[in-house]
Amino acid sequence: MRAEDSITQKLRDAFAPVALEVVNDSHRHAGHGGSPGTGESHFSIEVVSDRFKGKSRVERHRMVNEVLADELKGRIHALAIRALTPEERS
Repeated sequence: MRAEDSITQKLRDAFAPVALEVVNDSHRHAGHGGSPGTGESHFSIEVVSDRFKGKSRVERHRMVNEVLADELKGRIHALAIRALTPEERS
């Protein structure tokens, strides 16, 4: 399974987001020291979910990192996270 698909599915399952965007930024990091050259190493995500209500930015990032722990241990070198509640997005 492609990394983008795995990330998308895991975030959907964990957070039931009202909006989710997963962007593969790997092409912008070609040749970077941490880039394995797979084309699936750098991602940006925006996940909007009620499950982030009452959580700090750090807590939200920890929640996302926990869900994507396997990807972050392996093929994902960098992940930019934007985790919002529906009210914060509007």
